[in-house]
Amino acid sequence: MLKKGSKLYSILTGSCPKCHEESMYLNKNPYNLMEIYKMHEKCSNCNTRYKIEPSFFYGAMYVSYAVGIAFAVAAFIISYLIFNSSLKTAFIAIVLVQIALMPFTMRVSRNIWANMFIHFDKIRKKKKN
Repeated sequence: MLKKGSKLYSILTGSCPKCHEESMYLNKNPYNLMEIYKMHEKCSNCNTRYKIEPSFFYGAMYVSYAVGIAFAVAAFIISYLIFNSSLKTAFIAIVLVQIALMPFTMRVSRNIWANMFIHFDKIRKKKKN
């Protein structure tokens, strides 16, 4: 299902969008909040720069909003429609899901944003040492 070469692979693993060989982040765990945004400057495998321009990842805020809405809708459907909870309980479920998934949402949003502008290159050769 998730294989190298697919956008979904790069988005969910946080790997380089160009070669899928290295993580873009210094720490792969998004729940280490002190290092959530710390990224490599470029891929050590293919030399792709992750920040195409200054403030590149500001656009990820818009993606983050959409991802957050998707999680909120999912939490509402599961809570209210499947478990037949009250609206108050469904609202609490939405808030808890948003808080619990905030680090994941932030990382995935950056990954989606980077993958919108940097595309996989299957014939890219490993850099020469």
